[in-house]
Amino acid sequence: MSIKPNLITSLRQQLVLTPQMRQRIELLGMTTLEMQDLVQTELIENIVLEIEESGPGETVESLSTMDESLYAADNPQPPMVEAQSNEVNPTENKTVSESNFEESEAEADVNPDSFQEIDFGTTFEDYLDPGYKTHEYEQRERPSFENMITRPLTLAEHLLWQLNMSGLSGQTREAAEAVIGNLNDDGYLDATLDEIMEMGNWPLTVVEKARKTVQTFDPTGVGSLERKECLLVQLEQLGCANRLAAKLITSYLDRLQPYRLPDLAKELGITLDQLKAELEIIRKLEPYPGRKYAAKTTQYIEPEVYIEKIDDEYYIHFNDDGMPQLRINSHYRKLLENDETTKETRDYIKTRFRSAVDLLKNIEHRRQTIYKVCESIVRRQREFLDKGVESIRPMMLKDIAEDIEMHLSTVSRVVNGKYAHTPQGVIELRRFFTEGMVNDDGEEVSTRVIKLQIKKMIEMENVRSPLTDEEIAEKLAREGMKMSRRTVAKYRDQMNIPGSRERRIVG
Repeated sequence: MSIKPNLITSLRQQLVLTPQMRQRIELLGMTTLEMQDLVQTELIENIVLEIEESGPGETVESLSTMDESLYAADNPQPPMVEAQSNEVNPTENKTVSESNFEESEAEADVNPDSFQEIDFGTTFEDYLDPGYKTHEYEQRERPSFENMITRPLTLAEHLLWQLNMSGLSGQTREAAEAVIGNLNDDGYLDATLDEIMEMGNWPLTVVEKARKTVQTFDPTGVGSLERKECLLVQLEQLGCANRLAAKLITSYLDRLQPYRLPDLAKELGITLDQLKAELEIIRKLEPYPGRKYAAKTTQYIEPEVYIEKIDDEYYIHFNDDGMPQLRINSHYRKLLENDETTKETRDYIKTRFRSAVDLLKNIEHRRQTIYKVCESIVRRQREFLDKGVESIRPMMLKDIAEDIEMHLSTVSRVVNGKYAHTPQGVIELRRFFTEGMVNDDGEEVSTRVIKLQIKKMIEMENVRSPLTDEEIAEKLAREGMKMSRRTVAKYRDQMNIPGSRERRIVG
């Protein structure tokens, strides 16, 4: 049987995201700071974009007209027009100013292109003259301020510096470098000993000697395989390897809770005070020795919108600080319409124009979508904005999606990582969404309110006889919020609150 190549024509339907739609989706998920970086990058890469410092720019309608004209110049048949959206433009905040391209062209006649004003002759004379320059014209090289910026040492750098001072050599040094290179942020060894051995074909004795040496470096205990080993190494360095604290770490580490101490003291045959003295030594140890040198990434938060109450109404304003207002340079539009412009230049400008128009339209679409989501949130969470977290109402992403007639994934992208400055402080938009339950009065109560009630009960409890999950459930039932003990335990765990036994203080 012979196999011959052949051509097959088939017709099928599939969903394809255009570059414009792909960019629109990406912009929805960006924060304000990420948008600023994107705009600055586009200003550098796209010659037809410029910052609107003074004078009018383009409206969304003019951008659409320009987009259609660009496509019409290339295609005899009109392109498929995107379905008209029923979105309402916010009247107070526009990405581009309200004027047409005719005004921009008139402005270009008054303000000629700065590129034509450069005196290239003088410039080339100054910078291309091979002759001698006196010291008056010399550019003295000065140290850059960037070279003076310092940063904290990483854990690996700190350990390698100590390794260079330790005097280790040969295979032991190489194995120690491998150990240091496989530490996690907490200072523990991520790789197994077998994996370290395979990295350099070292015997187990060499790897263990290297690891034991690294464990004595500062911070003490790095390179350990588990928490017990890490704490025991620190005790040994303190000269406390023969104390009772070492035995407690080895055999009773999981029983060192306050409510278990009396029974543990009886089992060990010592007094409670003696046991507490040993615990004080253990508390001074560091179970995660590497976190002191772990990289701390600062997350800068800048509100996307300001929600302000004026008189009795809430108004939404966009935070445009640091965000350049873009417009399209009309000089390149005139160059595009000039018959003397070469085809290569015209094609390049058309490509840049389409990219700029798509960007400006997508930025405006992003603002409209964020405005709609925030407007719907304000309508539903007005009591929270007026009174605080105790008045927050249950709200799901699908509620907002149905309200503004958009897809659930679109709303999710809008609220993720974006913040609003409200009368109750700077709040992430996602925190407005919470599940709820119906109380005895038929009202929906947010789970966040329930968690707040549980936290208040625990804060006011008797520390010698703390409330159990069942007792908390009974108290909530008397307030009209019926739930099981397991639900209370789940909410308590989500707030990182220990159980009643762990909260009990003995003595």
